[in-house]
Amino acid sequence: MLHDAVRFSELRQAVPGLSDRLLSERLKELEAEGIVVRVVRPETPVRVEYHLTEKGRALQSVIEAVSAWAERWIELPSASPESSHPEEAAATRGR
Repeated sequence: MLHDAVRFSELRQAVPGLSDRLLSERLKELEAEGIVVRVVRPETPVRVEYHLTEKGRALQSVIEAVSAWAERWIELPSASPESSHPEEAAATRGR
């Protein structure tokens, strides 16, 4: 959402394992806080998009910082230890 409007299905695909119900609840909470705005486009079928508000866009530096931290420190289940952090993998092999 930092760069463009997104649809519900795009958000769901971006977060594996996230249920429709939980995503819907979180979007409603973000809308209630003034971070996200829900826009309904009167097309056939109806198109619903989510945009960040000015308040939401102000979180960009925070989002980027957390993302950078996660890239460095959070190991994905499918990644091998050697491929993500060779120095840490070498240290843990000796235990």
